[in-house]
Amino acid sequence: MNPAFDIDALRAVVIGIDLKSFARAAVEVGRSQSAISMQLKKLEQQAGTPLFVRQGRGLVPTEAGEAFVAYARRIVALNDEAARALGANTVAATVRLGMPQDFFDDVMPATLAAFAASHPGVHVEVRAGPNHHLAEEVRAGRLDGAVAFYPEGAGGEGEVLCAMAMRWLAHDGYDGTARDRLPLVLFDHPCLFRQAALAALERAGRRWHPAVTTPSLPGIWAALRSDLGFAVRTEHAMPPDIVRASDALALPALPSIEVRLLRATDESSIGRALTDALRRETLARVAPVG
Repeated sequence: MNPAFDIDALRAVVIGIDLKSFARAAVEVGRSQSAISMQLKKLEQQAGTPLFVRQGRGLVPTEAGEAFVAYARRIVALNDEAARALGANTVAATVRLGMPQDFFDDVMPATLAAFAASHPGVHVEVRAGPNHHLAEEVRAGRLDGAVAFYPEGAGGEGEVLCAMAMRWLAHDGYDGTARDRLPLVLFDHPCLFRQAALAALERAGRRWHPAVTTPSLPGIWAALRSDLGFAVRTEHAMPPDIVRASDALALPALPSIEVRLLRATDESSIGRALTDALRRETLARVAPVG
């Protein structure tokens, strides 16, 4: 007979992976750690293969475990969706959304408001992160949907919503081009804007040096305000005291960058509603190359 996986055990697996701790998952679901361990052991026996291995003080999924977790998410989501459709009392549904920090001031609140109007009471998690992390999270089912930057014309996953112009940006009145090496304010590696800036400077034979490296967009703006260098970004949601560098500075030309919509495979109806709202609000607020 095919194994009948216990829905509570599957839910514990999903929560443990999301929290990166099965000890914390035990607290979340109101079970003891030994009970969670027994559930994991039974799932492995039913699956007929190891699903988790110990790494340091915690457990991480094996290759088979990663596939199992993806199925567990779908099973739990469908179980809860069926329960809600039949009027059963369930815990509040959770959907997860990802996007670059560039869209936190306009696309995010508009998406949340539009979604909440049709789905009150649903819990939404919003995550920011580098594009490759967002794509990995969507592929793994840890995000229901995301918008992310991609190189223009690169092909591959997702729906292209628009292309945006990359620009050299600086604090209003700043001119650091007279220095021997162009000072740059950069996002942590890897970053598509960073890659575009360095490639453009290499093609132009311009010397540069990293003045500031930061993992946050507010950090980029703060460094520019301190007159520490130039950054490459789009002009979307650019602060009023940050400006496009003058053409007179003869900085090298930059390509455009695509904004793509990513959807989880086999998304739930609630996840689809969230991603549809994200698509509408992104198209309404993100200006394409003009």
